[in-house]
Amino acid sequence: MLKTANRTYYAPRGGLPPQSDLISDRAVFTEAYAVIPKREFSDIVTSFLPHWEKTRLWVIARPLSGFAETFSQYVMEVQPGGGSDRPESDKGAEGVLFVVEGEVTVTIAGVAHRLTPGGYAYLPPASGWTLRNEGGETARFHWIRKAYEAVEGLDAPEPLFLNENDIAPSPMPDTEGGWATTRFVDPADLRHDMHVTVVTLAPGAVIPFPETHVMEHGLYVLEGKAVYRLNQDWVEVQAGDFMWLRAFCPQACYAGGPGNFRYLLYKDVNRHAKLGGFGK
Repeated sequence: MLKTANRTYYAPRGGLPPQSDLISDRAVFTEAYAVIPKREFSDIVTSFLPHWEKTRLWVIARPLSGFAETFSQYVMEVQPGGGSDRPESDKGAEGVLFVVEGEVTVTIAGVAHRLTPGGYAYLPPASGWTLRNEGGETARFHWIRKAYEAVEGLDAPEPLFLNENDIAPSPMPDTEGGWATTRFVDPADLRHDMHVTVVTLAPGAVIPFPETHVMEHGLYVLEGKAVYRLNQDWVEVQAGDFMWLRAFCPQACYAGGPGNFRYLLYKDVNRHAKLGGFGK
């Protein structure tokens, strides 16, 4: 059974590996999947964004031929007093924020929302949101962006501000509670074209078959360790690692313990497949 108390969230710190370290690593990039280990989150691969102050970020996924096709994902690091009054330059982009360290204040339609670790925000396109770190510590959070796919007859979703710690995980059938998903959005709400959830597996629990499906995935490991089956390979992963899984990449895992294995999961949902060739 899952234990949900004392949740932890891994956050990168930057720096550089020492000169004495071996260069060999678990980093891998294939046609079907990629693994970016936590050691790769160094100072020399950070980026900066226009209109953001006292902020740097790690870009861990972006639309690219042979890589992420439906989303981008950043790990943001905002110093006290930092943030942006113009964070999103693309009026067609929706976003999800998930806080792993510190706190941020997101303001939308004149209402301020304070997000602490485990905090989740869904931000509709063209919603005019702003973000500030009004606390005394560095804030770190994930920012997942997707071009919203509007559907005639469906309104865009409204903003959401929630916290994982206030939501009971939904156990997967026939797993005796060893595998569960924390959902921030009702899966039956077809206004949403992406889901960002937290998946938790208890020590020794498994995804018991190689899932092979149309959804593209981004997985950032928040806690614990596991052995993941990705396409034809078994790969060890731990807190701080990121995985990209192409649509239809076979995937399964064993949770290694001694604590829970937990990851932040992105997937695209609820829309027709585009016809006429990629990118059209």
